[in-house]
Amino acid sequence: MPFYKSDTKIKIQFTLNGKDINAETDTRTLLSDFLRHSLGETGTHVGCEHGICGACTVMLNNDPIRSCLMFASQLNNHEITTVEGIANDTSLDDLRIAFKKHHALQCGFCTSGFLVTIASFLKTNPKNVDEISIREMLSGNICRCTGYVGIVNAVKEVMENRNNNNDKDQINA
Repeated sequence: MPFYKSDTKIKIQFTLNGKDINAETDTRTLLSDFLRHSLGETGTHVGCEHGICGACTVMLNNDPIRSCLMFASQLNNHEITTVEGIANDTSLDDLRIAFKKHHALQCGFCTSGFLVTIASFLKTNPKNVDEISIREMLSGNICRCTGYVGIVNAVKEVMENRNNNNDKDQINA
């Protein structure tokens, strides 16, 4: 790995929400700060800056990560998806509806991190997941407003509906 002085700018190439990005960044700029301040992707929130709260969660190559724990300079040839990147994903409409139905958000600060985490989880097409597994999946995200019941119920409903629809599709096939 090359050695860079702290004031060195480096060029990076990566994909952000499906778009190719060529940019320059300081070697020690956090991904969360780069997304918010350099690229204007303000849906990624910064809470604890220690990787504990989950508000800054984004997907790196489809896996959820804490953007406050990664340098933007590490992005070369990777794919980043933020909450803005999943905003128009119609495969998540059921999740948005369930969040509203179950009052799974209140102040909204943590919501982007939860949605990105859940979206990544749903892409794995999980089957027969119980409440304990849902809570474990969500355990890297902190919400001080909701008490998690609405969030867990929303995810549970989405998974049950998707599994029921998959069962119907298999019967009709």
